[in-house]
Amino acid sequence: MAGKASGKPRLLSGGNPQIPKGDGDAPVQAYLDAMPEWKREVGLALDDLIVRTVPDVRKAVRWNSPFYGIEGNGWFLSFHCFTRSVKVTWLNGSSLDPLPPGESKHERVRYLDIHEDDKLDEKLIATWIGQAAELPGDELV
Repeated sequence: MAGKASGKPRLLSGGNPQIPKGDGDAPVQAYLDAMPEWKREVGLALDDLIVRTVPDVRKAVRWNSPFYGIEGNGWFLSFHCFTRSVKVTWLNGSSLDPLPPGESKHERVRYLDIHEDDKLDEKLIATWIGQAAELPGDELV
């Protein structure tokens, strides 16, 4: 298959898996399976936490990133592999309390960078997930 070596998706800059656009859990699982090294553990933990917090979450892959949303309410979260971090994008993050730490040039967006040795604050992240899922999301993806 084009773009694949040994049956695995090609890794783009920063180790981000190249996964075709698709809706549902299958393309998200393909992305998670292809995440390199420690980043895969972070991705699996995020996906699990999102599903536990929002059982009816909608999933898709867009722009080589998994997206999570609520049907009819838009997308609220995505993440992406970079060389030294997994960047969680809160698409409505400026409305979360407390604010996620990373600022964006986009007024509504906030970020959380997770590095290799970081311990996930599951309680805080679950709080953000729950809040974000209840707010209007982004339908542009």
